[in-house]
Parts: sequence; structure tokens; C-alpha cells
Amino acid sequence: MHQSFKIYNQIFIRLIIILLGTGFAIFIFLNRLIFTSLFIFFIDIMLIVEMHFYVKNVFSIYDKTISSILQNDFTADYSKHRSYNIYPDLFHLYENLKNKEKERVSKDIVYRSILNNIESGIIILQKKENDWDIFLMNNYFSRHFNVPKVSKWKYLKNLLPTLCAIIEEQNFQEIKTALEIRVNQQDNQTFALQTSRSEIYNQDYFIVLLDSIQNVIEKKEKEAWINLMKVISHELLNSITPIRSLSQNLQDLVQQETISEDDLDDIKNSVATMLRRSDHLQQFVENYRKLAMLPSPRKKKISLQQLIENSFQIMNPLFKKEQIEVINTVSFNHWLQIDAQQIEQVLINLFTNCIFALKEISKKEITISAEVKEKRTFIQISDNGKGIEKEIESKIFLPFFTTRKEGAGIGLTLSKNITESHGGYLAYRKNEDGKTTFVICLVDQ
Repeated sequence: MHQSFKIYNQIFIRLIIILLGTGFAIFIFLNRLIFTSLFIFFIDIMLIVEMHFYVKNVFSIYDKTISSILQNDFTADYSKHRSYNIYPDLFHLYENLKNKEKERVSKDIVYRSILNNIESGIIILQKKENDWDIFLMNNYFSRHFNVPKVSKWKYLKNLLPTLCAIIEEQNFQEIKTALEIRVNQQDNQTFALQTSRSEIYNQDYFIVLLDSIQNVIEKKEKEAWINLMKVISHELLNSITPIRSLSQNLQDLVQQETISEDDLDDIKNSVATMLRRSDHLQQFVENYRKLAMLPSPRKKKISLQQLIENSFQIMNPLFKKEQIEVINTVSFNHWLQIDAQQIEQVLINLFTNCIFALKEISKKEITISAEVKEKRTFIQISDNGKGIEKEIESKIFLPFFTTRKEGAGIGLTLSKNITESHGGYLAYRKNEDGKTTFVICLVDQ
């Protein structure tokens, strides 16, 4: 505001000088000093011209700056302009907006770089009147589907008609489905399609995510095999290493000309140890065979209450021995189409884990509950034990992983495999009250 008054004052002073000069020139002209008056008139004209260019320059830099801001064009550098100090607040605003634009562009580059490095197909559409523009197509999508980075939805429809038809059928609303797309004239591949729509600052955006189900499965399988091989290698080395060492020791002993009583005792102990490690290795292989050769379920009709009651009868002696109170809250009856023996094994495995978790608890409780919703039966088994440590939560379903010295590490893995073979799943969660809960989900037939 101070600078605006300064400009007004400078223009006002120039006008006063021009008016005074004009009046003085007229006065001299009336006194017949013609050449002097003409000279003064010439000076007035020069002052008028100077004021014209001054005003033009002042408002020109103002207009250019406002125009740059409105057009979001911050390429100009006005700091070196001679009129820079006339509008300090305006240029301060310009510099702030320029810095914010640089920050926005930097973030945009970072975000696009992240999206381009994600191993999933991503398209972001932006609504323009009655059509859609392609705001972003990441590198994976363009490379995997062999399509150029087009700018219009109508061009993409010509390249990927199957995908675009599904999206248009749903009127660009949220979708979660699987679809088959032919890629590079090869066999059809199955993809998981997920879309979402959001409006930000009156701009309508539609986000499309495509994941190759085959890639996801391969990644999960690879991770599972790596974890499994680590466990198998660990178990095999734990048995083979001492057996080899003892075998070397025995070889050295039997090569002696005479064998003393102490050597004979060493031989006996070595053979006994080798036998124990061999038994352990045999048991390990047998457990692996159980996991790898799980028979297909032979499903028959059985009531939910009967299933739970059968499991209780098997486990009841152990519950009494460990002084565990079992609370059964399942009061309704419901028919299940399952392999009763296999699901009983799942329940027994979970009850056994509960017993172990309650070892150091004074008041021991196991609660079993169930509910039926959306054509699924959920059986929940909870205990008030010490729970599962956070750092091992992700490992509890791994084959042969165990925290018990006498455990084989296949109970939860076998239970998970059995439940999944029935079309359901086995999940773990920790409740807010500190109780550990395993949930068996079975699909109603």
C-alpha cells in the first residue's frame, strides 16, 4: 500500500509540474515572449511523453506479473527488472507462488517415479466435460500390455477393449473383480481389477489398478518355498552334522588295534545318539509327508454342536489335568458339510496350542464361540494365555516353525491346509482384552 501511494505521488507531482509549465508558457506567450513560451511548451510535451512511458512501464510489469500468476507460468525472473521495487508485495507473492509450484512439480516427479516403479498396472483418468483424459499411465501398464501412453480414453478403448468395456458397463464406478486379458497376442492372462473414484477440488478422478494373479501367486509361492527350504535345511543340518561327526569318531575308534572299555562306551553312546538323531530325522520327514500328502476331504453332514462335542471328549482329560475351564457359548445348532475327522483335528490342534499358552496362567480359560453369516460358519477359539509375541506373528503358519521344545511345528500349518482344502481359512487375531483368538471359517455347502 505504501508503494502504491508512492506511485500516485510521483504521477501527481508530474501532473502539477506539467500544469504549472503550461500556465507559465501561456503567461509568457501573452507577454509576447514567443520563443521562450515555445521552449516551455516543448518541455511540457517532453514531460507528458516521459509520464506516459513511466505509467506504461509501471502498469506493464504489473500486468505481466498478474498474467504469469493466472497462467501458472513462473519461468520469468522479475528480480532484475528495474521496476521490481515498485510492487514489493506483488513480487513477494509471485516468488512464494513460484516456490510452491517448484515444490509441487518436485512432488509430482517423485510420485510419478514411485508409481512407475510399482509392479502393478495403474491408470488414473481425469474427467473432462463428458469424456475422460488419461491423467497418468505407469510404465508397468504400458510395458506389460504393450500400449503407448495415450492421452484419451477413446484411444485406450481401441487397444484394450475388454478392460474398457467392463469399466464402461459399471459407469466408471468402483469395481473389484477378476478378468482375462490377452497380452501381446499370447494366451489370456487373469488379472485382479480394482477401481476407485474420487473428487478433489472439483476434479473427478478414476483410478484403475490391475494385478496379474499369476505374478502374485508366483511371488507368494517363491516366498513360501524360500521359508520352507530354510526350515528344512536347518532341521537336516541339525541331524546330519552330529551324525557325520559321530561317524568320523567311530571310524577313528574302529581303526585302532585294540578297543578299551572307555572307547567301547564312546561307541555305544555315539550309536545311541546317531539312532536318536535318525529317529528325529525320520519323524521330521514323516511330518513333512503329512503336510505334502494331505488327503482330500470326504465331506459328510454333521451338526456344529456334535463337532465341538466330539473334540471336547478327546481333549477333556487334558483339560481336567491342567485345570482349565472350558466355556462353550455355542447355543444354536447348524449343519456343516465337512470331513469331520479333519476338522476335529484342526480343533484338537488349536486346543493343544491353548493348553501350552496357559502353562504359566493361574486362572486358565478357553472359550469357544461360533456365528453364521453370509453363508459362512465362523468358529472362534480363545484363551487368556500369554499370547503370541508380535515378532513371530507372521511365522506361526510356517511349516516346522515352533517355540516349543517338544513341538514338531506342523500343527497350525496342517490346520491351515485342512481348512483351506474345505474352501475356508484359518486366521489369528489378538483381541483388545489381550486374549488370543483363532478363527476357523467354513463355507456352507
